[in-house]
This record gives sequence, structure tokens and C-alpha cells, in this order.
Amino acid sequence: MVTEDRGGWLRNYRLEVLRRLPHPGRGFTQGLVLRGSTVWESTGLYGQSALIRYHLGAGDPDRGVALAPELFGEGICHTGRHLWQLTWRERVALRWDPEDMRLIETVPYNREGWGIAEAGEHVVTSDGSSELVRRDPQTLKPVETIRVRLGGRRLEGLNDLAWDGAKIWANVLTKTYLAAIDLASGQVTAIADARSASERFWRDPEAVMNGVTPLAEPGEFLLTGKRWRRLYHVRLAEGHHRARRRGRGACLG
Repeated sequence: MVTEDRGGWLRNYRLEVLRRLPHPGRGFTQGLVLRGSTVWESTGLYGQSALIRYHLGAGDPDRGVALAPELFGEGICHTGRHLWQLTWRERVALRWDPEDMRLIETVPYNREGWGIAEAGEHVVTSDGSSELVRRDPQTLKPVETIRVRLGGRRLEGLNDLAWDGAKIWANVLTKTYLAAIDLASGQVTAIADARSASERFWRDPEAVMNGVTPLAEPGEFLLTGKRWRRLYHVRLAEGHHRARRRGRGACLG
């Protein structure tokens, strides 16, 4: 379904769950990437942050490397033969060799680190605000700031990011939807209701959706959350409900 919002046309989707897979380690997920059938996951919390690797569908990780206890792991992405891992407030990013899980270098970083995704010639990062930043994929130096709007208002809480070849999909902190963002304009062009792939933890308010990566098939993603039991293989499907105007209330979730 397509509706007209004050910021332009807004497509409304829901996520159809195709598979439920084990979430090895059930870590405090901050970032997720997939190549072939191999998953790399960044987990957070001071003294518990790590980079782990596992085969999609496996019950346990095949490799894990702990971060220094003063680092809080955040989003990750592949760039060429390397993998970037952000940290939250420490203002550094880590460059890894994803094959042997060796830390290559630590580089300065100019914002809080939340999400990161390779997007064309650049990587794009989030910091929990309504801004995304295009960066040089080799140095992470900022190139351009993109101010994200939904219905004419800032969309705060942009978190983990995924690039589908045309637009950025962001999960929004504490919300049960993904937002599709046109990087040229900063406008949200689609909302995907992710409630079908959510898990509830009544005694753990931090166990929210976080971690999304695109799959090879267009419109399909792998997503999970902090301490969730499962990874969810999902597909975009036409939504059943009209997206409400930003000025008349919150969006989905």
C-alpha cells in the first residue's frame, strides 16, 4: 500500500517471517552482517563486548574475540576485505580481518557509534539521532551529513543500518519497525512493520530489536534483537494498515 505523507509518498509494508533460526550465544546484539552463509555479530556492554562469527543456522558460534573491557561494541559492516566495528562512546572504530578475526587497527571516530552499513562508494553511520553520515570507507572520515525526516519531522533513534542497493533500512531504537531512507533527500520512503518478528521479555526492557542485514534476495533481511532467542529471515510484504501522518501521532510500534 502507498499513502501520501507530508514528506512525500510513503510505502507501507509488513514483514513476513520465512524462517526462525537459532541465535548463537544470545548476545547483546548491536550489529549484524552476513556473507554467504556466515554471520558476524557485534555484541555490546562493557566487559562483555565481542565480535563473534557463526554459520547461519548453527546453535553455537565458531569463533569469538572479546573487546577490551573499556569498549562497548556497536554496529559492524564489511568494506572490501575488512570489517569495521564501531564503539559506543569511546570515539574509536576497530578494523578487523573477518577471516582470521584479527584486529588490524584502531582508528579515531568523531561521534557516538551506533549503526554502520556499506552503501555504494561510502559507508553510512548512525549515532542514535536523526542524522546519518556518509563516510570514507577506508578512514571513516565524514563526507556528508544527512538529516532524516518522516512526514516533515526528524526521525530520532536511528540505530542499526542495512543497505539494499538503493536505500538504507534502519531499525529505530525501541520501535518494532524498519524505516527505509532515501539518502539523496533524507526522506523516509517506506515503513515495514516488524511485529511479526519480535520477541517479548517482560523482565528485560533492554531486549529490543537490534541487528539487521540484507539477504541476497531483494526485499529479504535477517534480523534479531538484544538477547533474543532467534534470528528471523523475513521478507517485505504489502502492509494491511495505513501509515498515519507523523503530525497526527507516532508511526508503527
